[in-house]
Amino acid sequence: MNWDDPLGLNQNESKPPVNPDNHNSAEPKPSAEPQQAEATEVPDTDTAYVIQGVTGEYRVPRGEHNFQPVRAEDKRIVNGMADINQLAPFKYPWAWKYFLNANKNHWTPLDINMTQDVHDYHKKLTEDEQHVYQNVLSYLTTSDILAMRNIGLAVMEKMAAPELQIYQARQVYEEALHTWTYQHCIETIGLDQSEIYNRYRVVPEINQKIQVANRRLNSVLRPDIDLRNRDELHNFALSYLFFAAIFEGCWFYNGFSPIFALQRRGLMKGTAEQLQYIMRDEVMHCSFGIRVVKQMIEENDIKLDPAEVKHMWEESEAAEKTYAKYILRRPILGYSVEDHCEQFRYIANRRARSLGIDEPFPGAKCTLPWLDEQTNLRKEKNFFETRVTEYQTGGALSWD
Repeated sequence: MNWDDPLGLNQNESKPPVNPDNHNSAEPKPSAEPQQAEATEVPDTDTAYVIQGVTGEYRVPRGEHNFQPVRAEDKRIVNGMADINQLAPFKYPWAWKYFLNANKNHWTPLDINMTQDVHDYHKKLTEDEQHVYQNVLSYLTTSDILAMRNIGLAVMEKMAAPELQIYQARQVYEEALHTWTYQHCIETIGLDQSEIYNRYRVVPEINQKIQVANRRLNSVLRPDIDLRNRDELHNFALSYLFFAAIFEGCWFYNGFSPIFALQRRGLMKGTAEQLQYIMRDEVMHCSFGIRVVKQMIEENDIKLDPAEVKHMWEESEAAEKTYAKYILRRPILGYSVEDHCEQFRYIANRRARSLGIDEPFPGAKCTLPWLDEQTNLRKEKNFFETRVTEYQTGGALSWD
């Protein structure tokens, strides 16, 4: 699997042919002048024509009707001119492929047996390992709600092509599913939910990451943003870049690794399997978001300031380092603060290459070579104990 292009859509890619004269029968056809309602006087010159209905007449104002077919070339990522309610013809067929592929990775946290995790947590984990487990879940559950709100309440409504919005609607569902998964783990293990959920408010090291995200995403969460304004559009692109490449592509991706380190020692395997499913979703979210950002930058000729982008990476890395020092106050077997932070820098370089921008941390090394493998859900399980994760509800996922 190519982790920066999970659907293999960048291989031999060509733009879809656009032929405005070739439409399928489901699309509206150009019409002559609209039919006037029979025997209806229209003294008002602002009225184009009148529709005779069962309960009366409806006067259609001039300029409100448009019988011209939708053309793919009129679509844009933002500020498009095409009808947002008409799916085809596609301008971005790759977005539709993301949606179809996402529906093959359908699951719920109830599919996975957590019995052994309860025993592991209370009988096998050290105090330091329990500290890691609790705080990873505390951060992740707050972050996924933030991600859900960002996509559902801010980003999706600004997309000007329905194929983009449809995948993002699926993404909103998946973020809600992830939040349920963390809650299910917290409840099943028997942790104090109120205390765990409030940590992001009272633990400075966790709160710092949330505050960085809130500040970076402010421009997309504002209801009054006008993307026809070049400065606003620039800020929107930078915020979406942060969300896709750092928030989901680095913080989430790297955030699961302490739990996977426990799994590699045979501990908390149920929780780790839950996170494997989530990680597959997040790979898709990150890849989709990066693709949208690149297309938006190209369509609108947006010039990002390299110094501004570099500062964004460095600020995020500093917040991640502070967080790592808190959750790993003492190293756990097979995992350390140094491993965590260097892996963040390595992943950040990968995301930057996907975006086509300079690497923020040249020379960073891959300290956790097993991390990518976690998304390759294998069949090394007793079929009667847990779900065989390589088999999916909608058929095998295509990762090449």
